[in-house]
Amino acid sequence: MTRRRATLKEVAERAGVSIATVSNVFSGRKPVNDDLRERVEKAAKELSFQIDRAASQLKSGKARVVGVLVPDLDDTFFTSLISRIEVMALKDGYDVIVASSRDDRQLEESRLHTLLGWRPSGIIAVPCSDTVPDILVREVVHLPIVLVDRVIAQEAVADTVTIDNFEAGEIAGRYLVEMGHSDIVLAASDLDVAPIRERVRGAVSIVQKLIGREPEAVALGSNAERGAELFAHWLERHPLPSAVFALTNVTTLAVLTALARQKIDIPDQVSIIGFDDYTWMSARKTALTAIRQPVDDIARVAWERLLLRMEGDVSEPTPSILHTSLQVRDSTRRLMQPADGETAQGTGEPPAGNAAKERPNSIH
Repeated sequence: MTRRRATLKEVAERAGVSIATVSNVFSGRKPVNDDLRERVEKAAKELSFQIDRAASQLKSGKARVVGVLVPDLDDTFFTSLISRIEVMALKDGYDVIVASSRDDRQLEESRLHTLLGWRPSGIIAVPCSDTVPDILVREVVHLPIVLVDRVIAQEAVADTVTIDNFEAGEIAGRYLVEMGHSDIVLAASDLDVAPIRERVRGAVSIVQKLIGREPEAVALGSNAERGAELFAHWLERHPLPSAVFALTNVTTLAVLTALARQKIDIPDQVSIIGFDDYTWMSARKTALTAIRQPVDDIARVAWERLLLRMEGDVSEPTPSILHTSLQVRDSTRRLMQPADGETAQGTGEPPAGNAAKERPNSIH
């Protein structure tokens, strides 16, 4: 026999509060003091009460729900982004529905249709390619949308939040040259994605400018195990470079895995700069030098822009560009030590030290 679902009224009666108080606890529209909230939540649990989202949508036309679309839930950067957005959304009374496109444009379109079926108040999307999905281009006229990470800000139809990827590549490339490296490999994921192309362009540009050499870019994909196999195969056919700059956290793991399997020591045989700077990178015996993305700020700015749009802001799309920082640790070594008063590799600048070096995170 099917059990009848409990109602708001029944929860209110059991908790000894008004129906409006129960509604505010679950909708987040108005603040409720901790004592009343605990009573309502206890009563709801005892009655196995679930909020009726469909009924709420019929009344308001939209749910206090936002959709978040990312390319890959196996990528720590995207899961970290989602986690931070969820915290801020909850604080402002919104639930979050998460979908992954698995880096597939057809699946991306399907997942977006599903998210839109919820009649969300807004969407934060990381496209799986440089092209903004057609469905979002159509919806942006009447639905608040913020595009994050894999977008070309100058061509976007909505607010964007990105990092200065060219600058990130420059920072890593300059540091490696200052440390005496000239044989540098760039471990990319997908060169068809704008942020990766810009990181490559930044690194190549600064290395060419400083020493007249061009680092080689190797595409390893977005799967760490497959990337490790590809990099191992590349190593078999090429001399060992003096340094590798991995352009994502996934390619960082792929490079480390390939080097470990071939028992290549870091940094004695090859120096490594990783990307994204997660806890595991500094918790290794040889802590990784890495480019740190300001993931907290990326999530915060994305949520603030979406919230403004959901509250009625109809101004022109705003690009927000944030900066990365270099965290210097043990995985990079100096190949040459300039004499006192000289500069590394003729850069015209003093060589970088071994203490953590940061650039402030800011927004353009």
